[in-house]
Amino acid sequence: MGLWKWEGFDKSGKKARGQIQASDERSARKALRSNGVRVRTLISPSLLEFDFNEWMLEKGLAVPFGQKELVLFTKQLAIMVNAGVPIMESLEILFKSEKNPALKKTIKEISSDVGHGKTISSAMEKQKGFSKLYCSLVKAGEAAGVLDVILDKLAFHLDNQEKIKKKIKSALTYPIVVMIIGTLVVWGLLNFVVPQFVDQLASTGQEPPFITSFVMDISTFLGEWSGKIFIFLGLVFVVIKVSVENTDSGKILFDKVSMNLPIFGMIIIKGNLGGFSRTLGIMVGSGVSIIEALDICIETLDNKIISNDLVRVKKEVISGKTLNQSIDKIEYFPDMASQMIKVGEQTGRLDFMMEKISSVFEEEIDSLIESGTKLIEPLIIVVLGGITALILVAMYLPIFMQAGGGIN
Repeated sequence: MGLWKWEGFDKSGKKARGQIQASDERSARKALRSNGVRVRTLISPSLLEFDFNEWMLEKGLAVPFGQKELVLFTKQLAIMVNAGVPIMESLEILFKSEKNPALKKTIKEISSDVGHGKTISSAMEKQKGFSKLYCSLVKAGEAAGVLDVILDKLAFHLDNQEKIKKKIKSALTYPIVVMIIGTLVVWGLLNFVVPQFVDQLASTGQEPPFITSFVMDISTFLGEWSGKIFIFLGLVFVVIKVSVENTDSGKILFDKVSMNLPIFGMIIIKGNLGGFSRTLGIMVGSGVSIIEALDICIETLDNKIISNDLVRVKKEVISGKTLNQSIDKIEYFPDMASQMIKVGEQTGRLDFMMEKISSVFEEEIDSLIESGTKLIEPLIIVVLGGITALILVAMYLPIFMQAGGGIN
């Protein structure tokens, strides 16, 4: 997309000149003809006038907008709707102020659809960045006349999810970085330092002690096989990734292993259950039926085992059982949460109870992340420090033994 300069004749036959936005010459000429302009000359946009972001969007190469942009858009739309600004005007304001090219294009398309008589929820359903949960809640908000309230809840829910992901990522970043650096240091010692030491030791004809022989054997093995090991590990990673992403059995096995990891398994379980609880609470509170709400909740879950268990819960609810009776059979679903659901069903405040359950899970996740970080960080340092110390002892022990023999 660029700014094309033209000269020609307008509808009345008078000489005229101007500029028009178009992606190519054909589009520019077509747009001008539709306005009654007869073009004599058409000058293509200069490189300085070239809109790279627009070109990326047209070619489908632009980076899509993320959760952060979606949260901000939702909050701003909620504020304007709450203030009584009409939807069309709200979308126009957001379009003008939006900096993200992908979201700007999306808002423009939503605005166009709404302008042609569609509801905002049906317009959003056509766009890639809006989940089924998001569109269903907006639809429920439109029907009940509480769109601003629903948008506020959506923004809070999406923002909360993003914060939890960031907490988990930040908690894992330090140990992973330490582990990578430590592993590289150990690999460097075994591949570059130990072989030089082996050559020096061989020249003395000294018989190395067991610990030194052990480290020397590992160093020799890595020197011969490290390339093949890296290739093998890379292939294993690719096979696991493809299996997890493309087969149900691979995803189920991966999720089962993940759920049984110490500490992190509980973070995964509580994270999924927390997201499910808040989503269900928001949807039920918005007037969505329990069956439809369960369907959408199941679609939003990443964990195949938990989603399969909730499919069974949905079937039992359809057959006439209460949500509490059905969910109570899931062994990893806490009894306390199950009892809170029971109270919510009995009092008609299931939406309130589900959001409270979600808050409890989120507090437990914070506690697990903190305790997991405190446990893992020193453990990694001790293990890597121990391996490094073992290598250094193995290298210097023959020197100390030789020095001791010389003194005697």
